[in-house]
Amino acid sequence: MKTELKQAYNVELTAACEAEESRNFSKAFAHLERAHILSQKYAWAHTRTHIRMLKLGWRTRDMREVVGQLTRTFAALLFSRIWVPLGNTGRANVSPFAPMPLPEDLARVLYKESHHQAER
Repeated sequence: MKTELKQAYNVELTAACEAEESRNFSKAFAHLERAHILSQKYAWAHTRTHIRMLKLGWRTRDMREVVGQLTRTFAALLFSRIWVPLGNTGRANVSPFAPMPLPEDLARVLYKESHHQAER
């Protein structure tokens, strides 16, 4: 992960922590969804995001989320470098195979990252 992508990812994780500490769980999940979109192509960061979603699902006693995140955590470890559905939020309430529209600000960061990699 290059600097701008890593910074954007860390901003989302920090915002998720702050929202969770404030007991604003829907906002925490929204920030984790954004972190997921940013981290999908990086196995460790992608897996870390799913683990955070798993813990938040456990904290909110959402068993559907817990079960969904268990399977997605293992898939993130195995498939991040092979194929990911662009824009997928990573939650248990969406298909793990469905591409989804990218928020504009995240699309810009991902575009810069992909062009930086192509230049190498």
